[in-house]
Amino acid sequence: MPATSQQQVGSRGRCAALLLPLLLLSVAPRPGDTMINIPSKYKIRDLKSPPVITAQPESVTTFSADDITLTCEATGNPPPTFRWVRDGVEFDPSKDPDLSVSRDSGTFSLTAKDGPIHQYQGRYNCYASNELGTAVSNEARIVTENTPTLQKEKKVIKKVEEGESVVLPCNPPNSTVAPVIHWMDKRLRHIQQNERVIQGRDGNLYFSHVIAADSREDYTCNTQFPSARIIVLKEPIKLTVVPSNSVRNRRPQMMRPTGSHSSYLVLSGQSLDLECIVQGLPAPSIQWIRKDGVLSESRTSNDNYNRVLRFMKISESDGGEYQCTATNVQGMITHTYSITVEAAPYWTKEPKSQLYAPGETVKLECEADGIPSPEVTWSINGNLLTDIDPDPRRSLKHGVLTLKNVELGDTAVYQCKAANKHGSILINAYVYVIELPPQILTEDGLLYSVAEGQTIDLACETFGSPQPNVTWEGESWGALIANPRMSQLSDGSLQIRNASRNDSSQYTCTVSNSKITITAELDVLNKTVIVKPPLALRIQQGQSATLTCEYQVDSRQVSPQIQWRKNRQKLTESSDSDNYVIDESTLIIPDVEEEDEGIYTCEVITTLDMAEASGSITIVDRPDPPTQIQMTEPKERSVTLSWTPGEDHNSPVLEYLIEFEETGSERKEWEELSRVSGSIQRTTLPLKPFISYRFRVIAINDIGKSDPSKETEAYSTPAAPPDSNPEGVRSDSIDPGTLVITWKELDRRSFNGPDFRYKVMWRKVLGSGPSWHTKYITSPPFIVTDVGNFSAFDIKVQAVNEMGEGPEPKSAIGYSGEDYPLEAPLDVGVVLINSTAIKVTWAPVNKETVRGRLQGYKIYLLHFGPESRHLRRERVREGKPTNTSVVTTDSNEEKKILGDLQPYSHYALAVSVFNYKGEGPQSEPLTFHTPEGVPGPPSSLLLESPSETEMILRWTPPIQPNGVLHGYILQYQQIDNENSLMQVEKISDHAKNHFTLKLDPRSRYRFYLRGYTAAGEGLPIIREGATTLDGGPPSNISLSIGETSVNLTWVSKERQRNVGFLIHYLRGDGKGKWKHSEKVNSSQSFYTLQGLQPGSQYHLRIDLGNKTIWTDKIQTAGTFMEKRDGFVTESWFIGLISALVLLLLVLLILCFIKRSKGGKYSVKEKEEGQIDSEARPMNNEAFGEYRSLESDIEEKRTASQPSLCEDSKLCTDDALDDYANSNSVQTEILMDESLASQSSGIRDVPETQESSPLNPATAISHLGLPNSAAFLD
Repeated sequence: MPATSQQQVGSRGRCAALLLPLLLLSVAPRPGDTMINIPSKYKIRDLKSPPVITAQPESVTTFSADDITLTCEATGNPPPTFRWVRDGVEFDPSKDPDLSVSRDSGTFSLTAKDGPIHQYQGRYNCYASNELGTAVSNEARIVTENTPTLQKEKKVIKKVEEGESVVLPCNPPNSTVAPVIHWMDKRLRHIQQNERVIQGRDGNLYFSHVIAADSREDYTCNTQFPSARIIVLKEPIKLTVVPSNSVRNRRPQMMRPTGSHSSYLVLSGQSLDLECIVQGLPAPSIQWIRKDGVLSESRTSNDNYNRVLRFMKISESDGGEYQCTATNVQGMITHTYSITVEAAPYWTKEPKSQLYAPGETVKLECEADGIPSPEVTWSINGNLLTDIDPDPRRSLKHGVLTLKNVELGDTAVYQCKAANKHGSILINAYVYVIELPPQILTEDGLLYSVAEGQTIDLACETFGSPQPNVTWEGESWGALIANPRMSQLSDGSLQIRNASRNDSSQYTCTVSNSKITITAELDVLNKTVIVKPPLALRIQQGQSATLTCEYQVDSRQVSPQIQWRKNRQKLTESSDSDNYVIDESTLIIPDVEEEDEGIYTCEVITTLDMAEASGSITIVDRPDPPTQIQMTEPKERSVTLSWTPGEDHNSPVLEYLIEFEETGSERKEWEELSRVSGSIQRTTLPLKPFISYRFRVIAINDIGKSDPSKETEAYSTPAAPPDSNPEGVRSDSIDPGTLVITWKELDRRSFNGPDFRYKVMWRKVLGSGPSWHTKYITSPPFIVTDVGNFSAFDIKVQAVNEMGEGPEPKSAIGYSGEDYPLEAPLDVGVVLINSTAIKVTWAPVNKETVRGRLQGYKIYLLHFGPESRHLRRERVREGKPTNTSVVTTDSNEEKKILGDLQPYSHYALAVSVFNYKGEGPQSEPLTFHTPEGVPGPPSSLLLESPSETEMILRWTPPIQPNGVLHGYILQYQQIDNENSLMQVEKISDHAKNHFTLKLDPRSRYRFYLRGYTAAGEGLPIIREGATTLDGGPPSNISLSIGETSVNLTWVSKERQRNVGFLIHYLRGDGKGKWKHSEKVNSSQSFYTLQGLQPGSQYHLRIDLGNKTIWTDKIQTAGTFMEKRDGFVTESWFIGLISALVLLLLVLLILCFIKRSKGGKYSVKEKEEGQIDSEARPMNNEAFGEYRSLESDIEEKRTASQPSLCEDSKLCTDDALDDYANSNSVQTEILMDESLASQSSGIRDVPETQESSPLNPATAISHLGLPNSAAFLD
């Protein structure tokens, strides 16, 4: 055995930090592969490896003209050397000059030559060796054969009678290689085969029977050997068929195989053809069966017109007995085939090549099977184990070779061989004892992401010999050895199942007994959840369906992919754009068709997990109408109706509606007759006599009603006496002396027959005896006259038709008509209970005078107003009560309590009796008056606060004093002080209408005011309020600044008195004096200060007495335009203006003189027509509106002096207008700031109405301020 050396390989990894122990699990050695695969990540140089054969030699059968090649290739380090053994003897192909040997492998080949090659026939094994061991190839056989040649043959001539069977022999050359045989004619055309003419597996051509057309001279058997590339042409056979006039049918006879039984031995996996070629006339038909079981159609097939039963890859289960049966009109014949299936050896368990560390135990398992059972032997490096010295560490038991405590010297290639009579198989497995230092192959610092509930494997791939053990530790976990969610896999990975957010941490994998370590970071994200899954929709065809799928995804994940599926098949908007509209989590089917029905699944797919939920669309519709409506079991009063349900369209039928139509009736409409459950398809219908019916059925489900079914033929029931009498028999007598008998008419369908009538019977209850008065009529009512007033009668009505009378009717009591009562009740009396209630009594009336059924009594109550002798006498005399009420009692009452009367009032009452006919006369009026009562509440109560400590209460008297009002009781109490006492003020003067109280200004009060009479105190009127506090100008002011104005807004304080104030303002440059606004009220909440210069600074302030309570500094918007001195201040311009004024004055004097000559007249109308100069605003925002002093003088002068010109054009209205409107001379009036401030007084604006905090009434303003306002300057 070649020597081996220990190889040192560098380690990889880093030192592990001190972490909490997670879990420690040993990793078992990984099972080896046929060829060991050291991971490419493992860093090692020039690792030696035992030889492994990669290309095996294969058996070959060859002819002298063929090339021969035996392949043997192997890998290993160092590269292996090769040698061959033939028939157990060393064979060196390099020494044979006719053989060529490959340089890098053990492959050798022989090029075809004309010489003999039989010397190469034999059994070959290839051995590949290096210093770690020797591998042995499978056994390969070289079989050599001579090239088939044509043997000299005699010409075959067959002569048979028509109808006989015949066999044309082929006799191909002998060879271990099966030839391909074709029967052809001289033109190389195939002989046509059929059920009568069949080529057997032996090459012969079999005729079940011959016919005249079979005669020919060129039946040729062509034998082809593809591997030898040779075709052997046999001598043609002549077949002569002698015609016969006495051809008779013949029963089947076996041609191939012969006899009744044959046996076959076949190896598992090979193919097998069972032939059944028979003779007979006519040609027999063939049938195959398995006698000991069922013939497998999947494992067998028929060929050659059913004459061959073929097994392609036969197995042990195909072993048994099979039978061929040939049949024609003359009879039958059978042949039995016994098949025995044996098997060459095959592996059931193979040993694996593996690396081992010194000291380990090696178990090489090798099991094989076959028929017969193979013998298993072991070899080491090609040497039989029996030929090697025994070793106590080595044992063989039940095919398992065990090596204990292996050493480096135990490295070798072990061979397991299994052999039986059908062949042998061999397998190599090396044991490589080596020491390799451990390495962690997984990258350090990997980040793993997983969704909640998922499983994650944290990789820690290691390699080494012996196989390294690893431990996992967590950054913040204790020992997890009992945690069922965490486990260490055999490859060293840490598997975490059902991950939770608490599992997010750093984990460390460490190789045991070393400092090699890596870390892995785990981030557990929220799992994807579908919060609103698609619904199960039940929808009608043609409607729109919308399936929504609302979901939640962890914000750290990218947007998920939404995939919709129908019945697990993907849906895409592009491929099904006409049917589906997919908008992320919404699937819309605009027009639902029948093919859209199914299960729809929404999949929310992220890179870490997936959530899915399913809904459905079920096409529903109204049911189809029932069919096959049939009437069975007809009877006088019933018929049975049955039907077949129609399609329910996925919505079960809830009930069936049976309708009928009465044929021959004026009512041409279908009516409901019965309803039955949707599970019933047959029902018995109750019918009425003397009616012709037609029926139909309607199915009803959740969607609606079906169309009606086809109607049945008419079905008529026979006539019968009436089943019932009319109901509601009564007397509706109104007129005196008459008896009106009426009833509820029967429905026409209850007549039950022709000539229907009503039999009316009546008699007096008293004095008429047992006899009845009878009358037949067709409809109610029936009237009997001259029967007296309010007499009692027995009455009854019976239904009658041509078939007889209905059941005996029940009688009822009826009365003849009533008349008005004759008398009024007597002894009417009144008892006063209190100021608002009385009790009325009377004596019962004589029933004879009622002249009808007593219904009750009516009490007439007349109210004549409050107690006042003058008013009372006047209204009673005139009979004009202010109010009249009527109270009705029952017939058995003789007294009545009346309430809700007005105290201290005059009343009269009368009583009458009434029956159904009407009301009798009233009793004599009885007058009375009610005593005093307590008064009602005062009609109004207003609160006024003239100061912070005073409250004035003003009221109006009660609308209903209910007596003589003596005065008022005033109560008041603090609302915001629980411990305050109720204060009481008694006001004895009933005429007083106000009262003043001194109150705490800090409190709010509730006031109760009520009047009182001699009967006591009445109900109060209640108000709440507080005194009004002294106010002041606002200080919490907000500003909104424009170019020429500023808006001031503030919030008025609650309960404060309205105060007037001024807003002072001054230019920021300090030039000029302080100006102020008009008077402003504190309740306004808003004021606009106008007339400011754009782009200028201003100081604002509000004063209270001598104290400034608010100041601010503002800057208006816009650009400041500074005034500049112009030519108007020059002396020459002033002189020019003076001359023009003087000239104008002379002209005015001339006009005056001229007008004086023409007479005096008033020009007031023209003056009134001119525009008042006071109303002309000056176009200067700094000054606002003003009136010039010149205009005032001119107005006085024109008002007191007559016109001086009349005819002069200068004095005409047009001339003056032209002068006034002329642009040739412009006059600019300059005013200093003091004059501007005096002449720009802003008019006072009316004070807006404010609601008092005490009363809803509005305080009327005076000079722009309310009555209680204090002006502060």
